[in-house]
Amino acid sequence: MEKPFYQNSAVTIITRMISSKREIGHIKADSKNRRVSRTGKLLCWLFVDLVVAAVIFGLLLHKPGGYDPTDFDSAGYEPGQVSPYLTHELSPQIYNGAQRGQPFVVVITQKGINEVVAGWGWPKMSQGVMLYAPAVVFTPGSALLMATASIKGAEFVVTIEIKPKIDEEGLLTFHVSKFKIGAMNVTPIAKLTAKKMYLQRIANLPIDTEAVQTKIAESLLNDAPFEPVFKVDDRKVRIDKITIGKAKMTAHLVPAS
Repeated sequence: MEKPFYQNSAVTIITRMISSKREIGHIKADSKNRRVSRTGKLLCWLFVDLVVAAVIFGLLLHKPGGYDPTDFDSAGYEPGQVSPYLTHELSPQIYNGAQRGQPFVVVITQKGINEVVAGWGWPKMSQGVMLYAPAVVFTPGSALLMATASIKGAEFVVTIEIKPKIDEEGLLTFHVSKFKIGAMNVTPIAKLTAKKMYLQRIANLPIDTEAVQTKIAESLLNDAPFEPVFKVDDRKVRIDKITIGKAKMTAHLVPAS
């Protein structure tokens, strides 16, 4: 016996209502799960970002093992004071060797070069950065120029690694192989920034392109090779070999025309 039409309709409506409620329940559950999933992902990425930031900050604050500015204390030096090492040891080596007109060797000790650097007058300010406690460290094949940089109260150890090289044509290049803040290598961006600052500094100044200082600056900034020839009184000498070992740098020089 068939059920009346209105009974079938009522059953159909009730069934659809129940089904709709289930679907709405599933939609709400899915929406809640998606929100929980998104929140979980955001928390996960936040955690990762915090870890990365902590690692970067730790790398920036890292103090290289070879840097101990107390070993190169500039106490007792007035700004502009000439180092006794420069006047009594290094200059006589170069002058006497050049006057003999024969190949000779100049040895620059780590202690001596730090004495020279100490007399340059520290601290130095540039672009809101205070630089102080410099140190030069000779390691096999490289010279490390190190100092502490203070930026708005935060202190970081800056290290510039320079590798001098004389090519087959006798041209010298001072290659900056690394520029680090703490333990973080920032060489590419540091070179670009240094070039920009250097160009701004010399923009309105008369520059002697043949001066040794200018050639060294170009070599450091652009890996530009240059002839390592300079005058000692009335004689010219050429550097034809540079060797850097532990705590000393040795330059071999020959007479030049």
